[in-house]
Amino acid sequence: MATQPPTIETNNLTYTFPNYDTGVSNITISLPARSRTLLIGANGAGKTTLLRLLAGKRMAPAGSIRVGGVDPFKDGLEGVTYLGLEWVLNSVVRAGDVGVSELLSSVGGDAFPDRRDELVSVLDIDTAWRMHAVSDGERRRVQLAMGLIRPWTVLLLDEITVDLDVWSRAQFLSFLRRETETRECTVVYATHILDNLAGWPTHLVHMHLGTVKGWGPAEELLRRELDEVVAREEEKEEEEAMVGAAKGNSRLGQLVLRWLRDDLRERGPRSQHRVQRGPEGWTYSSPGIGGYGLESKAAMEEDRD
Repeated sequence: MATQPPTIETNNLTYTFPNYDTGVSNITISLPARSRTLLIGANGAGKTTLLRLLAGKRMAPAGSIRVGGVDPFKDGLEGVTYLGLEWVLNSVVRAGDVGVSELLSSVGGDAFPDRRDELVSVLDIDTAWRMHAVSDGERRRVQLAMGLIRPWTVLLLDEITVDLDVWSRAQFLSFLRRETETRECTVVYATHILDNLAGWPTHLVHMHLGTVKGWGPAEELLRRELDEVVAREEEKEEEEAMVGAAKGNSRLGQLVLRWLRDDLRERGPRSQHRVQRGPEGWTYSSPGIGGYGLESKAAMEEDRD
């Protein structure tokens, strides 16, 4: 990671859970260094599974993932930071009488004082907080600061800003933009919250039922969407209603609304959907790699060799 640009590539990536249900299927994407990618899809589309595979928390088939030119499971996670929702739900974090200053020092805050102080300011953190006496949103701010104090090269975010207020989230997104514009690093961000994201992503990845339906530069996909809206006459009333509902999110909101609407139509009711895909909850099960996977790393590497 240290010697190669932080690109992200998958080649026909398919992952099957230990019970043989499919997690993701035939995913091929290529995200350049310094990109800021939004991972878009309905609940259960496979976003979390993909992010955990990219983070090396589960073992993918050999040659199917390269992050910074290396296999994140086999070759290690140096420079890769994954931040998900579960940290705030940890009973030790919620109930422990631990101070913010101690937590920040434990992850390198004293070694990177300028980054620590910038993140404390950006995320509006009070370093006198005690973790058992703050809200989930305040715990989330601390988690973000802890995860980002050490300079990372690839940042994988899984719905991580869900607890932040609108202003703090906007400040945090601006911080990530500055990071990718001033140094060699890459962000992939899965979210359902589109506030303040117009103009933020450089790339979009659209996931549905464990597959990638489309991906590419954001401006290219948004331009294509605009052309389709102008050209499409059928479903005009619904289209107009959807465009009206999406005005606050600009063209990005309009595009995402159409993607999710079409995905729902294609899939039908969840109760009638019988494709053999494992529920996303599988990816949170049982301790293992990085505290999340089901695999024994040594045994799985042996099997893959």
